[in-house]
Amino acid sequence: MSKSRKKGSGNTPKAEDRHWYGKRQSARSAKSAARTGTPTARRGGKRPTESRTSGEGGATAARPGGRVPTSRRTPDAPEIVTGRNAVVEALRAAVPGTALYVMSDTDERVRESIQLAADRRIPLLEVGKPELDRLTDGSIHQGIALQVRPYRYAHPDDLLRGATTPLIVAVDGITDPRNLGAIIRSAAAFGANGVLVPERRAAGVTAGAWKASAGTLASVPVARATNLARTLKAYRQAGCFVAGLDARGGVAIGDLEVAADPFVLVVGSEGKGLGRLVADTCDMLVTIPMSGKAESLNAGVAAGIALYEVSRRRTDA
Repeated sequence: MSKSRKKGSGNTPKAEDRHWYGKRQSARSAKSAARTGTPTARRGGKRPTESRTSGEGGATAARPGGRVPTSRRTPDAPEIVTGRNAVVEALRAAVPGTALYVMSDTDERVRESIQLAADRRIPLLEVGKPELDRLTDGSIHQGIALQVRPYRYAHPDDLLRGATTPLIVAVDGITDPRNLGAIIRSAAAFGANGVLVPERRAAGVTAGAWKASAGTLASVPVARATNLARTLKAYRQAGCFVAGLDARGGVAIGDLEVAADPFVLVVGSEGKGLGRLVADTCDMLVTIPMSGKAESLNAGVAAGIALYEVSRRRTDA
């Protein structure tokens, strides 16, 4: 059985290597692949010769000898999304996948996932249950898994470059990727130059964040800070006013006139708010006045309201 290897995700594949193209693999080849445990590349239910496909960032989707990469990840390793609903929703949301692993296409959601992956030229790989179990570390995968490329974070200084009056959103203590995605979506809606996240003990850009951002992650850069308080101090030295959104704040966000200047809005988690060091680093703590019975707002909702007020102030300036 011949082997073809494609490297990189940006090269245009040959016609015979494209999705839904090619002749059905012979029964002998299929038995040979099953005997060696090698996952066969899937092209719309047809089985061409086995392949090795590398995604962006050097992530290998399938390896010679039937070995599939495990999900024991370093922070910059590819993420694995499992389950029929989770995978199809990720593909609908244009989460950047590098490989789709499937056991069979008997389920409607799996067939839709295969079609979506084919439309976006994401490699389709047919694997057996042992391979998929290893890939997902034995989690419940329902016969399908999507490998997502690692997100390439910007440097904190990049968020200041090219902006006359920068607007940056920093987050502190946000551990839910969906909240992070919602904040990124609001940042995109109200013209922020980017979002700053801590490197440790915080949500990063995952498939969940991609979905919650509704695709805006493709246009809003996210930078990662090794030390959030120190990076905020650097922003202050660069001429930005840093305001922390916190229930302890004495000024309403809508009354903050300096929001029209180079500005950094720091959003804390619901309940805990901002950490002490981060709060001490801010020039001022601001709040969202509430007249109802709710004691606090979800971090994503609070960020959206605050950014609207900042945007209104900057428009009127």
